[in-house]
This record gives sequence, structure tokens and C-alpha cells, in this order.
Amino acid sequence: MSVTSRVPETAGAAEGPAGLDPPGAEAADTAASPPLRVHYEDASVLVLDKPAGLLSVPGRGPEGMRALSVHAAQRWPDALVVHRLDMATSGLIVLARGPTAQRRLSLAFAQRAVRKRYEALVSGHLSAPSEHDDGWGLIDLPLIPDWPNRPKSRVDFEVGKPSRTRWQVRAHEWLRGQPVTRLRLEPITGRSHQLRVHLLALGHPIVGDALYAPPDLLGLAPRLLLHATELDFPHPESGERLRFTSRPPF
Repeated sequence: MSVTSRVPETAGAAEGPAGLDPPGAEAADTAASPPLRVHYEDASVLVLDKPAGLLSVPGRGPEGMRALSVHAAQRWPDALVVHRLDMATSGLIVLARGPTAQRRLSLAFAQRAVRKRYEALVSGHLSAPSEHDDGWGLIDLPLIPDWPNRPKSRVDFEVGKPSRTRWQVRAHEWLRGQPVTRLRLEPITGRSHQLRVHLLALGHPIVGDALYAPPDLLGLAPRLLLHATELDFPHPESGERLRFTSRPPF
């Protein structure tokens, strides 16, 4: 099964023009959550489109309760978290309905039976990897939490965990007079901030990244320009592969 959805560019006045959240996307907004965009729903799974600026799961303090899992549970009391997206990242996320579905989906993630792809705008014009006939390059850099600077992560060749990201150039573009590259990204592993740190290490940080990008890139966009565009996983009951796509709002 394959489902394609487009995120409406005018969805929610609180998100600003073209679906972009206001500056400071790393800080949770205490205002009412925008309506949840539902890509798919059945008795076992939910596939939703998380807006940028919304936590996946509750955080600290009263504002931390503004999370996708909290709002989903108000409508679907049996909805349970299987994986997360960074608060600043938008796009596709799957929730299980009930502990059995959660266990099976979690196992699918652990066995790498789930494929996720993202789209990002990064600084500069990045050349396509010429050494790969399929047009995909590989970033293979071990990552570790940067404890003195949490919630950041960093590359560490001594004690970092293996972390790999596939990347492909989609287009060279210009944003407010600055060169940017539109990339398709496929994380093979799932470390914290993996895509963001790997692209920073490549010398092409994601535009609008309030944690990792230099100040001049923050002025190019009011949010992190990273969107989960594809999600492919086995249904926890039937085993049928489900594939969903979501176009980025940038």
C-alpha cells in the first residue's frame, strides 16, 4: 500500500507563512496544538504528520506537555509511541495502537525493517557523490551525546557509536540570495540528531538549525528545514508493507 500526501502550505496560522514555524523552533510553544494531520488510521497503527516545533513525547515543565503523543492520546487513547522526531523536525511519524502493535513495530525498527527518508535544505552547493553509480553517498561517522552541551551530539572516533547516513543530491537552489542544496537523506542508524550532526560534519549544515548552524544560516529560514518525507514499514498485524510519503513545506 502506498499513500502520498501533501502538507498544506496554509495549515494553521500559528505556523506562519508557507507552513514555517516562527523563530526559536527548539523551544516548545505553549499555544494550542495545530490539528493533527492523519495520513492513515486503522485498529493497529496511526501515521501522522508532525509539525515543526512540536515535541514527539512530553518534556519537562508545563510546556513539555504540548507533545504529539499527548494530543494523539486524547483522540486515540490506545496510541503508543514507537519512534520519535526531533522537535524542530516535521513530517511522518507512526504510532502503535495497543501494546501488541507497539511491540511488533518496535521490533521492526530494531531489525531495521523500517525505512525512513527525509528531505533537507543545506548550506552551499554540495556536489553529487561521483564515486557511487546510484547517486547516493554515505556519511559514516560515529556519534556520541555531547554531555556538556546537551541536547547536542558530536562526532567521536574513540567512543562514539557507529552512525551511517545515505544522502543524495536532488537539486541546487538559492534561498534569499544564498546557495543551498536540496538533499534526500536516509538514516541507516538512528542516533540522536544524526542527520543534523552528519551534515554539519560534511560542512553543509541544515538551514535554520538553531542548535548546529552558524548564525548567518539561521536568518535564512524561521525553522529547521528538515522533513520526514517517506516511511515504509510492515503492518504489525498483516505483515503487509505500508509506504507513506509527505511533501516538505519548504
